[in-house]
Amino acid sequence: MSTQSPVLIDVPEELDGPRIRLRPFRADDALALWEAIEESRERLEPWMPWVQSDRSVEDVRLFVARAQAEWLLRENLHMGILDRNGRRLLGVGGFHHLDWGIRSFEIGYWLRTSAEGQGYMQEAVQLLTRVAFGTLDANRVEIHVDPRNVRSCNVARRLGFVLEGTLRNCAPDGYGLPSDRHVFGLTPADYPGLDWVRSLSAEVPQ
Repeated sequence: MSTQSPVLIDVPEELDGPRIRLRPFRADDALALWEAIEESRERLEPWMPWVQSDRSVEDVRLFVARAQAEWLLRENLHMGILDRNGRRLLGVGGFHHLDWGIRSFEIGYWLRTSAEGQGYMQEAVQLLTRVAFGTLDANRVEIHVDPRNVRSCNVARRLGFVLEGTLRNCAPDGYGLPSDRHVFGLTPADYPGLDWVRSLSAEVPQ
């Protein structure tokens, strides 16, 4: 197990894909994040308990401030998902429930309604998975999803995450009711054999 303080661990502050960019939140992101939440509230409400409490721009400003502090402490690594030029906030992704001792990380994500169905989330989770295994020396990466949230489940499945089991009545849904969670996981033994990872490796000049 690692004995290094998480605060001293170097975490990339910008992840670039073909069409998107992920980066930590800045104070001036609050309004854009609020607009994304407002646009998507109906779609997010069944799955995300925090939707009930984020009811104003001030609520979102408080989230951004906490996210910045948690990033510095390496307690949660929330990142905005933006288009490639950084002008439009598409959603939120990142790592939470981090265990730096055994290097186990859970990926969480959501996308604004108008950005759904365009492959942005698959690209974002690819970037996060790559940095987890390639930079952060992950021994385990998880995605926890309500089985009723078919879109989110499909992201994990398409990227080759293994459905390891279902935890029953383990977490509140967006209305505060007990709900199940599919647990998808990857380990270092799984990662190199994934189709999309092999495809990326084949593109690297030898």
